[in-house]
Amino acid sequence: MMLPRDLPVGEVLDYARRADTLGFDELWVVEDLGYRGGIAQAGSVLAATSRIVVGIGILPAGARNAAFAAMELATLAQLFPGRVIAGIGHGMPDWMRQAGAWPASPLTLLEEFTVAVRALLRGEPGPAAGRYVNVEGVIIGEIPEVVPPVVLGVRGPKSIALAGRASDGVLLAEPAAPPYIEAAIHQMGVPSSPSWPPVATISTREAAATGQAAGTAWAERGESTRGTTGTVRGDGGGSGLEVITYDAAVVGVDGVAARELVRPGLAWIGEPDWAPHLAPMPFADAIARHRKVSESPERFAESMDDEWVRALSLAGTADEVREQIGARHAAGATSVVLIPAETDRLGSLERLGQVLRS
Repeated sequence: MMLPRDLPVGEVLDYARRADTLGFDELWVVEDLGYRGGIAQAGSVLAATSRIVVGIGILPAGARNAAFAAMELATLAQLFPGRVIAGIGHGMPDWMRQAGAWPASPLTLLEEFTVAVRALLRGEPGPAAGRYVNVEGVIIGEIPEVVPPVVLGVRGPKSIALAGRASDGVLLAEPAAPPYIEAAIHQMGVPSSPSWPPVATISTREAAATGQAAGTAWAERGESTRGTTGTVRGDGGGSGLEVITYDAAVVGVDGVAARELVRPGLAWIGEPDWAPHLAPMPFADAIARHRKVSESPERFAESMDDEWVRALSLAGTADEVREQIGARHAAGATSVVLIPAETDRLGSLERLGQVLRS
């Protein structure tokens, strides 16, 4: 589950506690320019809850010194062992330029930053100075017993390949349909087998029997055994890497009506930055033509074919969304994060919680 970035501040901790109580395995906080800081949100949410894993999605590499970022993450992981996932990424180019933090070589910065943060979290001396990151010889004395996974929130092929070789996995922004998940796993250097259309659903009853023990095992071993709906998780294409996905989500009694409500959450997916998400889809050319003839992103989303909406979101009845989540796990996703697309955020959280119950 995602904590909406614009949720009124007085509702943030209640929302987090309710997600914890409902049984969601993860709650992801967002760090977008002009909203709230990711580390501050994560610390507050972790302190207000008792069980749920908190992901930070994402910390832009250009916004922080690697040593101090590692110190912040290590502190969270010490205080809340086994309950932290750190997402790092380029950040949105326009925002980073506005903040004066967009580098000449974003890929180089991201690799240097990621390698440095992971080394410091393990208690190793900072690596040799690079083009952008110089924490050579720095040592963090306060090391967590459970080192948090560091995943890269990226979308381009080169950046996804970097995630495969330099981090603990990838965080795929919305939309993350099964073909995109499979393509990303392949780009990370992990072979995957096609699973689209979906061939199996995931049993929430199985999860109810195994979810608590699985979470405990992860905390003990420093491995991830989660599935965001409390269902049997995927395995990252057999790689051991995290493959975490975001998707706009609405659950309702009527599937078509739910997909109508999710459409605003798809308004921007026709823009150029989202092309990698759509390229593996069988209707990629058709949706590109649709965007060209649509006068605005809003009109593009309003007039999308229902089958496209079904494929590019987690919207429908609870059973339909459960099946869509299962297809993402079958494609290799280890965690599936639901982004509430309705304006009634707390009500939406309750409805999305229906996917946890069979």
